[in-house]
Amino acid sequence: MNNILMADLRPRRSFIFTPGLKPEMFPKALASGTDIVCVELEDGIAPKDKEQARKSAIALFEQPQTDDGVERIVRINCLHEAFGLADVQAVLATETPPPALMLPKVRTPEEIVWLDTLLTERGHDTRLHIIIETNRGLQAAFEIAQSSSRIDALFFGGVDMAAELRCENAWEPLLYARSRVIHAAATVGLDVIDVPYLDLQDPDGMVIEARKAKALGFSGKGSIHPKQIAALNTVFTPSEAEIARARRVTQTFEEADTGLVVIDGKLIEKPVLRDMYRILAIADRISG
Repeated sequence: MNNILMADLRPRRSFIFTPGLKPEMFPKALASGTDIVCVELEDGIAPKDKEQARKSAIALFEQPQTDDGVERIVRINCLHEAFGLADVQAVLATETPPPALMLPKVRTPEEIVWLDTLLTERGHDTRLHIIIETNRGLQAAFEIAQSSSRIDALFFGGVDMAAELRCENAWEPLLYARSRVIHAAATVGLDVIDVPYLDLQDPDGMVIEARKAKALGFSGKGSIHPKQIAALNTVFTPSEAEIARARRVTQTFEEADTGLVVIDGKLIEKPVLRDMYRILAIADRISG
């Protein structure tokens, strides 16, 4: 059981977008040090360029990808739009689909069930990453998180969410929305990634917000420039003390074979184990 759990976990400390319209930028993004590279077909692509960006993005995966530990995702357009439907058709038509798709502006679990069914019928193993950035999506976050076994992570989309909620795009006004997305992800053991910090001239502010995000329960945070990645990776990498504690807790539980143990005078119950194994799995992947 522990081996299965750890095999399903991977570092998702940082991610960066690369434009589908410029496939020559893909290798540079993969070499940036990020854990996730997302090929962009949505907001970063003008309507007149959508078709070419789609063709270029699909073509990237016609050749086998290097096993370099970087997760590859394609962010398609919203499934409620013609561009999104065209993206799905292109994925279904190819024999070499992207390893994962990021779905923006998800509103209902039915959207995910529909796409899962199509991918299953086609025989594609493509994974799914879901952005919660609409009011309806926030309301249905728990059902969305449980709608498909293909889902690996939820992403919090702060800019669109702030617009929908008519609030300031800042930490305090969005605290409830962030917490709800984290709660939904934790219900089924998904990773959850925070929105990028948009001010490139304020690296200290980004680190402060990243630390808040980690304390709240986020697995990682997005970036808008490669120079943000190293700091994000540092914030979301387990410390030596956290790794040592995780090893001690898991070892104690395995030796005790019980639902709770006492370590340093503190009672620790079995639900804590998943987080401990997650820390160890990420530490092993990073060091490997």
